[in-house]
Amino acid sequence: MAEDLTIIHTADKAAKYQSLIPQIEALITGEDDLVANLANICAALKEQFKWFWVGFYMVKNSELVLGPFQGPVACTRIAKGKGVCGAAWQQAEALIVPDVDEFQGHIACSSLSRSEIVLPLFHNNEVIGVLDVDSEHVAHFDETDALYLEHIVNLLKF
Repeated sequence: MAEDLTIIHTADKAAKYQSLIPQIEALITGEDDLVANLANICAALKEQFKWFWVGFYMVKNSELVLGPFQGPVACTRIAKGKGVCGAAWQQAEALIVPDVDEFQGHIACSSLSRSEIVLPLFHNNEVIGVLDVDSEHVAHFDETDALYLEHIVNLLKF
């Protein structure tokens, strides 16, 4: 596949995901390098949705370590159970935070982040990382995002 995306500007959120998912699948199919695939997923999501920040944190030893991302500089390391990313890792489930100021223990990598969604990445039933997406708008993410982002992270092969 050419490394160009077809970006939909006028469709609803579900249609945007439905258009983007096969393009992401084509980008990562046949590529064995995890970093390359994570980077392309970040770029595709950022390009389609114009979110404030999109990135991956990977479990290394006893913490999450920053991986490929799109957006401003970010926190490099996050402890298990800390912030939204650490909580999603600890709970092994997706977390949607409508207002990060109301999430006890939120780690403010940027004061511009207002809402967040984090999905765990699983390998052999263990969390090996998370996909973290931030928006500068309150209540930006919902179950539609959770559904389609889960589908996207499940495309990854570890």
